Amino acid sequence: MQLFPAPEETLTGTAQAIRDGKLTCTDVVKRCLANIAEWEPRVKAWVKVDEKGALIEAKILDKEAKRGEFRGPLHGIPIGIKDIIDVAGYPTGGGSKRMSKGFPAETDAYVVRKLRRAGAIILGKTVTTAYAYFDPPVTRNPWNLDHTPGGSSSGSAAAVATGMCLGAVGTQTGGSIVRPAAFCGIVGYKPPRKSINRSGIFPFAPSLDHVGPMTRTVADAATMFNCMTGSDKRLTDVESLTELSPFPPRLAVLSTDFLAHADADTRTAWTAGLKQLKEAGAEIIEITWPGFDLDEIWRRHRVLMAVEIAADHQARLAEFPEDYPKHVGELIAEGLSIPAAEYLRCRRHQSRLRRSILEWQLSLSDGGYDDDLGPGGDGIGLEAGGTILCPSAPGPAPTHETTGNPRMNSPWSYLGLASLTVPLTLASNGLPLGMQLVSASYTEEDMIQEAVWCENVFRQAQVKPTKPKAARKKKGL
Repeated sequence: MQLFPAPEETLTGTAQAIRDGKLTCTDVVKRCLANIAEWEPRVKAWVKVDEKGALIEAKILDKEAKRGEFRGPLHGIPIGIKDIIDVAGYPTGGGSKRMSKGFPAETDAYVVRKLRRAGAIILGKTVTTAYAYFDPPVTRNPWNLDHTPGGSSSGSAAAVATGMCLGAVGTQTGGSIVRPAAFCGIVGYKPPRKSINRSGIFPFAPSLDHVGPMTRTVADAATMFNCMTGSDKRLTDVESLTELSPFPPRLAVLSTDFLAHADADTRTAWTAGLKQLKEAGAEIIEITWPGFDLDEIWRRHRVLMAVEIAADHQARLAEFPEDYPKHVGELIAEGLSIPAAEYLRCRRHQSRLRRSILEWQLSLSDGGYDDDLGPGGDGIGLEAGGTILCPSAPGPAPTHETTGNPRMNSPWSYLGLASLTVPLTLASNGLPLGMQLVSASYTEEDMIQEAVWCENVFRQAQVKPTKPKAARKKKGL
């Protein structure tokens, strides 16, 4: 396995090969199915693989391609869907034994419909932790089977990392897209909370829930996002995502000490990563956000999660207690004990902090507020540090008794800000580490462009020149 894929292993590279007639949709599906046959017995990323249906759909798409008809950017691309998202004909299991045996969904979730419309082949349903919380899944990290792939989008991350599919859909309430993506050495993109319609997705905490793509590269993630959103305004022109921008970005780090919660490997990789970015031309500035207190955010984020999941699951937990593993059961019990006044205080704090960040951005920009681009318009990234860097996780993937700590991700879920992880390097134990980018201005196009730039810097740093081996002297001569 490698952190940075060859072009032919990427979603965008494969889609272009299909358009150019170098590959058929059937070729691509068969390649993914071969990877499933190789990896799935050990990794256990899938709840259901629709091999027959995928091959039938591939043949239909091949006929269209021969006529020069392409449904969209994902024509012939196999995609995995996290099993809290409705796919017509399959039960939405949600990591629950009882729900997995329930009635099949009658219709596709909104994002699944959009993906099909763009030409995607829905390969199957990927494993989620129980009710998308912290209880460990059956899935293993393909980099080391003794370690977790993260959660709750466990199967989606592992399936993409191994080439069992070329992209997958994940969801995030705390860190469930970014953290497993970082643990498995792929890209995970959590867009702003309201940017993708979540109808047909099993809710966890509606004020915190997000849905987004998990892929091998940033360009792949942008392509998937463009297909998943219903807006006519796309995230970015993917074809314009060049290998290196002629203008190195200005990036920010928060004065808040995230590194105090990171292990030694992460701190070392962080320092090295910032040095690589600076040497490539990036300017790194330090900023302070008013009212941004990590401990308070983590506490209030948990209150919102606990109360909102308890509101939906109280009756079901009482009827089927055996269907709730330890951690999610404890969270629901905690939510039932929290006073309504405390929940309201947390919601108000969430709103105030979002507003204060927007006001702070506006105060540092001469551009005013643009309804489409946010405070400062397109100048905010240069004027006020529009993209923030922080670690993707406190360390590499822990052993599989846990899914890891989401403390590096939950602030951005709490605030609804766009965040994305790109592979950075490998830890001393050989497991992946990621760098997280966060869009501070509630817009994400600049962040995506800057993520591509960072991705390529880190890719180049991994390519180390090899020294030629010294010629050996022949014995006896």
